[in-house]
Amino acid sequence: YLLERVLQVGGTLPSRVYMACQSMLIVLIGAIPEYHIEQGDHSNYEELIKHVTFTEDVNSIVTEWFLLKQQAYKVSLAGSLFFAGVLVGNVFFGPLSDKIGRKPVFLTALFFEVVFGYATAFAPSYEVFALSRLLVGLMNGGMSLVCFVLTQEYVGKAYWAMTGTLTNMTFAVGIALFGALGYYIRPWRTLATAANSPGVLFFLLCVTLPESPRWLYSRGYTEKAEEVLQYIAVRNGNSNAAAKVKLRMCPGSVRTGNQGNNGPGFLDLFTHTVLRRRTVMLMYVWYSCSLVYYGLTMNASEDSGNRYFSVAMYGLVELPAYPLCIYFINKQWAGRRKTMASFLGLAGLSCLCTMLVPVNAGALFNATSLALLGKLLVSAAFNIVYVYTTELYPTTIRNAGLGVCSMSCRVGGILAPFVPSMRDLHTSMPFMVFCLSGISAGCLGLLLPETLNKPVTETLDELSSSAYHRIDQSKTNHNQ
Repeated sequence: YLLERVLQVGGTLPSRVYMACQSMLIVLIGAIPEYHIEQGDHSNYEELIKHVTFTEDVNSIVTEWFLLKQQAYKVSLAGSLFFAGVLVGNVFFGPLSDKIGRKPVFLTALFFEVVFGYATAFAPSYEVFALSRLLVGLMNGGMSLVCFVLTQEYVGKAYWAMTGTLTNMTFAVGIALFGALGYYIRPWRTLATAANSPGVLFFLLCVTLPESPRWLYSRGYTEKAEEVLQYIAVRNGNSNAAAKVKLRMCPGSVRTGNQGNNGPGFLDLFTHTVLRRRTVMLMYVWYSCSLVYYGLTMNASEDSGNRYFSVAMYGLVELPAYPLCIYFINKQWAGRRKTMASFLGLAGLSCLCTMLVPVNAGALFNATSLALLGKLLVSAAFNIVYVYTTELYPTTIRNAGLGVCSMSCRVGGILAPFVPSMRDLHTSMPFMVFCLSGISAGCLGLLLPETLNKPVTETLDELSSSAYHRIDQSKTNHNQ
């Protein structure tokens, strides 16, 4: 698996840019422009919209369907439906790709996301638009996890930190590019079409991708796994290595459909002794990452300014985090575990500092700069937890594990907007919640085993072996 330049990674990375555009779409096409309401008969909503005049040159779903006043909630509802779809997609597509393979699930989700994306652009009514966003989110949620895992499994574990970081980096780049695209394309239907059309090209590029060799090997398809590795070696210009590729049967592997046994499933995440412990801790870490991330984003978004520039900045501010990740997580004295915990703790402390900084602070050291710094730190933690989670789960149940963790992540994102209402109890309460969440998640993450320079498990049998028990036990005793 330690083949160096894997061309297949370049096929999956561009799809992350497409997913980022779909994720941020509602921010621009749901923009609420300035308006005023003339005096007149406002006895019902139909009469009200006749007296509305938009004073800002913005074309969005708000201006087309007059989503104002008592109808304004529909903009947020469309965004919530998208993330509800993402949550369901995370849970559904993860285990499915563990059962039938990474490639068919990835291509199916990508194809239907493009189809539903065009349904969004040409929706004749708000109801059709809202339904299309739910379906796009469903496909987006499942495809994002499968894409990440497929990219990781094309290369050896020695390259997982780099490919995982590049995968998340392309998502941040996609957010920045979408901000630029929205600046030049203002009509919302044209923008939705332009943001969705690259998905057609990415689908055609990904059709030729091979199946994950790790998944094939873990499922007992040794000959097919050898063929994929030989193909990769030839594409890398290493024909001599291709001729030498020979795999032994993976212990504990099971072919899909053999004797009615489809291998480990969703319930194994909570019934298996080692997996249960890891899953519960990782779910809280993912949840806290999301809560702190969106909490800081909301604070940073309070500044007035160009909405297109703001969208781009939300993506660009994350980019410096990724080189830091690559440097630290590959160092023996830092590793995945300590680096993730440190970034989470520092993000929590940035929330505390944001709360303490005076409103009239200097231009450099103010609440906004601290909030952006916090977002950089939690983005780094987010990136590491993706890579770290991938290494903690066996191949046969990796996508299912990522799906459950991502589900808890979406719960954190859903709850984040409600935390500011705690200001009624005390003005410092919201950021205290974000602070404690980041620090507690960092401390809990220290109880997980380190995976740097450790072998990747392929099956549950390997995970249950005495060697892996010793790794977990030694780390637990050390942390205690």
